[in-house]
Amino acid sequence: QLQFVESGGGVAHAGGSLVISCVGSGFSLGYYGVGWFRQAPGKEREAVSCISSHGVDTVYSDSVKGRFTISRDNFKNIVYLQMDNLKPADTANYFCAKRSDGGVGECRADEYSYWGQGTQVTVSS
Repeated sequence: QLQFVESGGGVAHAGGSLVISCVGSGFSLGYYGVGWFRQAPGKEREAVSCISSHGVDTVYSDSVKGRFTISRDNFKNIVYLQMDNLKPADTANYFCAKRSDGGVGECRADEYSYWGQGTQVTVSS
């Protein structure tokens, strides 16, 4: 069964750091672009960052650019999101999903599928 499992979320203070992970199972992640998205209560799901299959191309939303870093280890079938200088506005449930090809596209949620259950990130002020 093809699925993603996200982990690593938790509570951090503003200015702190967290690393969240997304492990793919049932398929070889290395063929596909992968994206991180987030959704806060009462808000729409928004793109955070996307990475191409070989990790060469990355996209970041303006709200996280310079603070978050996406990376991947295709041998381990895992994608990471390093989150530094966290802000209360980063509080959300973070999801990963994959594209049907190896690119990043426009890093929009409607381009990605096979969503995981998410991992909650809470940033206190």
